[in-house]
Amino acid sequence: MQMDDRKMRVLTAVIEVYTHTGEPVGSKLVSEQMDVSSATVRNEMAALFNMGLLEQPHTSAGRLPSYTGYRLYLDQLMQTLPLTPKERGGVDALFNVRDPDPDKLLEDAAQALAQFTGCAAFTATMPPEAVTVKQVGILPSRSKAVVILIIASNGVVKSRVCRLDFALTPELLEIYNRFATATLVDKSLREISKIYLNSVAVSSGGYARVLTPILSGVYDLCQEISQGQFALSGEANLLSYKEFQPIAYEVLEFLGDRKNVLSLVQKAQGRTTVTIGRENSHPVLYDSAVVVTRYRIAGGATGAVGLIGPVRQNYAKMIPYLEYFSDTLGSLLAETYDEQQ
Repeated sequence: MQMDDRKMRVLTAVIEVYTHTGEPVGSKLVSEQMDVSSATVRNEMAALFNMGLLEQPHTSAGRLPSYTGYRLYLDQLMQTLPLTPKERGGVDALFNVRDPDPDKLLEDAAQALAQFTGCAAFTATMPPEAVTVKQVGILPSRSKAVVILIIASNGVVKSRVCRLDFALTPELLEIYNRFATATLVDKSLREISKIYLNSVAVSSGGYARVLTPILSGVYDLCQEISQGQFALSGEANLLSYKEFQPIAYEVLEFLGDRKNVLSLVQKAQGRTTVTIGRENSHPVLYDSAVVVTRYRIAGGATGAVGLIGPVRQNYAKMIPYLEYFSDTLGSLLAETYDEQQ
């Protein structure tokens, strides 16, 4: 059966009505939008049902778009709606921040995106493979504690307090810093493994015992940098959709694992990827839509913003908003990292 222009218009109308109501769509409502008879629309809806593009939950109910119907709509029929000047201004105002902290910026961005879309939203950065340690510092904190500071070549700064079981002297602090600079600066994050740091401790001779807790802290910080930054917000938004209520616990448990969410980014290809229904590889998302938009930062680093929500979304409006949002976030992160280098 051919997919002619009228069938395409009927399918588009059904999807747009269903997006707003979440209820099965009847022929009368579609006919009013298209200015054609209900009988004509019923015939076309029956044809779309036979083609697998519409579904009928009950015999007497209206029709719903199937996941196949949504895919056809996204790939061929949807016309995106450009952002209005007011919407652009709203995004620009959100990121009008002086000297932003990258971690806080990602958290605020995820929260704002969740509030705007009513979905669960996440933001993430992925550093390039060639990131190295640009600077490492061991700073005094208290008599038995130091602050380990690492600045990576991609501009990311990480620090943590390391507690010691002995009193720190100025002479020992100087030895720490010389040794750390000699063995860690210009090393890639991949090189700074547990095996390498064990060999560093052994090579320090009599200082191995006092260096071990600091080198352990260095390893943890390098792991954090190599894993990138991540923020998730709006998980509770999903509870307001009837589609998620029977599986709320499973979905929230899935989102609670950072690796699960980052796997959605890794599988996304190209600028913007929309994965709907059973296109998702995780069964818990079979009734969901995942929208991921990537952006570039600098020096090979990349980032992504994404949404997890019901399949019935206003993609024509959401996708342009998400792309403008991600571009603005990426530009600000690039400026922030440049200033830190």
